[in-house]
Amino acid sequence: MEEKTMKQNKMGTWPIGKLLISMAIPMMLSMLVQALYNVVDSMFVAQISQDKYELTAVGLAFPIQNLMIAFGTGLGVGITTSISKNLGEGNRKRANRAAAQGLIVELASCLIFTLVGLFLVPAFMESQNASATVIDCGIKYLSICCIFSVGFFTQVAFEKLLQSTGKTLHSMIAQAVGAIANIILDPIFIFGLLGAPKMGIEGAAVATVIGQFISAATAMTLHFVCNKELRISLSDFKPHAKLLGRILSIGIPSVLMMAIGSVMNYCMNAILLGMKKVGETAATVFSIYFKMQSFIIMPVVGLNNGMIPIVSFNYGARNKERIIKTIKLSVIGAVCIMAVGICIFQIAPGLLLDMFDASGAMKDMGIVALRIISLNFVFAGVCIVTSAVFQALGNGFFSMLVSFVRQIIVLVPAAYLLSLSGKVSLVWLSFPIAECASVALCIVIFMHLYKKHIKPLGITEYVHNS
Repeated sequence: MEEKTMKQNKMGTWPIGKLLISMAIPMMLSMLVQALYNVVDSMFVAQISQDKYELTAVGLAFPIQNLMIAFGTGLGVGITTSISKNLGEGNRKRANRAAAQGLIVELASCLIFTLVGLFLVPAFMESQNASATVIDCGIKYLSICCIFSVGFFTQVAFEKLLQSTGKTLHSMIAQAVGAIANIILDPIFIFGLLGAPKMGIEGAAVATVIGQFISAATAMTLHFVCNKELRISLSDFKPHAKLLGRILSIGIPSVLMMAIGSVMNYCMNAILLGMKKVGETAATVFSIYFKMQSFIIMPVVGLNNGMIPIVSFNYGARNKERIIKTIKLSVIGAVCIMAVGICIFQIAPGLLLDMFDASGAMKDMGIVALRIISLNFVFAGVCIVTSAVFQALGNGFFSMLVSFVRQIIVLVPAAYLLSLSGKVSLVWLSFPIAECASVALCIVIFMHLYKKHIKPLGITEYVHNS
């Protein structure tokens, strides 16, 4: 009966096009809401003062926030992949145990960042070559986000349990509720509306934390009420070396892959701040770019979140045809999304910068930056999808390798060398240069993994439904 139930899972029976849309669209919408929150949050922060100290501070705090996201969602990839693979193999008991081990891993991550918030944030902010005002704003903002990170990690953990069984709509609802709450609370706490105290940049952090707790509560409720395929018992929380090992073997490379982004961001801020006269303006423009590109990148990440369980499930079920079709459709979707992104950034960069109340100098610099950096979007779409395929097949190391080569081996050295010219406009060229190198590496690795993992798979009874 259990095996029959597993085979009736929509990830093994629905037509791939319909399945990918049903899995990916909710996640893409969820990510768009998250991107909207990121932009709106920065728009409110940009209005706190004329000098934009707070906006610069949020940008300099981003590496640690990104590291937090890396731990939560990176380990979440290991959780989702492990659960989906076990469900694909028809082993519900092992899937339940994998879910419990995943919750343990996420809560351990929470403890790490609570300690970071209590003891390491001032040293991190002071290590950056920024003004005392910017550093002080960054410490206030980042300390709150880290110390109260339990809401974020709980939210991610239960969202991954929902995603692993194909309930991406429920995961979207949990994310959207928290993000919308965050958007509503931002102006209230930042500017002291509706009787709330005027907290400035600390208000932005408080709104973020409250939104995360609301998302966590929503995700937990939806899991316990709707996620019938996973039923975790207390005995499942007993440490299981093999399952923990699989989650970490997939999750840690994913964490490192995303953490590399934090290192890159930190290095880029250092390079830009080191450029005389234009340093803080350039760092602020770089921060704005990251906020705006999330509107383009996040839907592709949502597409990946819908794709990974499908590939993992059908890899466990040894269904080659469904795996290949899922990958093809995902690449096409990602390239189309990124092509739209290029058009927007090329045609209307000034309008995007106006959203952040950009000054004249910031706008002049930003228009050039957005147009140059966005040239890498289509290549990035291919890399993002193929890297997710590596993770879905249990080879997260290769995803990490691609990210490391792109951001540390190519991008940062290229940016530094171009900065020696003294022209900020040349520094932005490091992004398309790095993306060209990474897409070539992705293609080589994918061909290797295809021959090793996908090509040998047989055709199963699901094929006629695909």
